[in-house]
Parts: sequence; C-alpha cells; structure tokens
Amino acid sequence: MNDFDFLHGSWDVANRRLTELLVGGDSWEEFPGHAVVRPLFGGSGNIDEITFPTLGHQGVTLRLFDQVRRDWSIHWADSRTGRLDPPVVGTFAGGRGDFYGEDTYRGRPVRVHFVWRRLTADSARWEQEFSVDGGQSWELNWVMEFSRAQSEDAS
Repeated sequence: MNDFDFLHGSWDVANRRLTELLVGGDSWEEFPGHAVVRPLFGGSGNIDEITFPTLGHQGVTLRLFDQVRRDWSIHWADSRTGRLDPPVVGTFAGGRGDFYGEDTYRGRPVRVHFVWRRLTADSARWEQEFSVDGGQSWELNWVMEFSRAQSEDAS
C-alpha cells in the first residue's frame, strides 16, 4: 500500500503533450510544471497539486489505495473545469504501475491508461495514453518527467 511513497515531496516536471489528440498527429508542446505531493492515511493515499506556470492553471491528483481490492485509484481534477474526472485503477508490479479507466474526450468514449515508473530516488516518469478501440491500439498523448526539486517544500 506504500507504492507511491517515492513520490512524496517537491518535483520539477517537464511536460510533453500532443497538441491534437486522437487524430494521428505528431505535433507536441512542451511546458514546465511544479508538483508538491503529500501523503495521506499513513501512505495508503496521497494528494498532489501541480502548477503549470506557462499555461496559467493547476491540477490536483488524489491517489487512494483500496484496502479490500488491493489496488490504487487515481483521480484528477483541473482548475479549468473544476470537475473530478473518472478514476483510473491499477497496481504496481516490477517497479511499474499500470492504471486503466474509462472516460470521454470531446464526447468520444476513450479507454485511458496511465503508466508510472520510479526511475531513481530523484526521478520518475508518468505517461498517459488513450484508446478508442477498446485497448487494441493506444495513442501516447502526454509524458511527464519528474525530477526532485532542489528545495523541498512538502512538509
């Protein structure tokens, strides 16, 4: 239940995101972020707020470990919408976390996949991909490269 303990603290985040999703595009935008992750419930949950200074908005992620099912749910909300998106659910195995869920993108049903990897004590990687064919094929559309911030402000 302490799978996400590595993420606690302050992070600088290099974002790379497709500019147009689900159209076969290959144009990417890059922008910085800063995230602060705090533990909840003794490690069986955490919450982070990420700021995207060049985009002018923030996001928040709530991660909770289900004690009965023995898996994680990851919930995302964005300051632009004020809405909590449907969660993705999954587990870690071999240093990699895979989380799946159902959502919509511009009114179109999509299957969502998050991948979390702890690369080192001071680096991590998150990826998001969408599928419109039930998981037969996936489009990688957002990558976040986390590096531990020099000054910790996650007390």
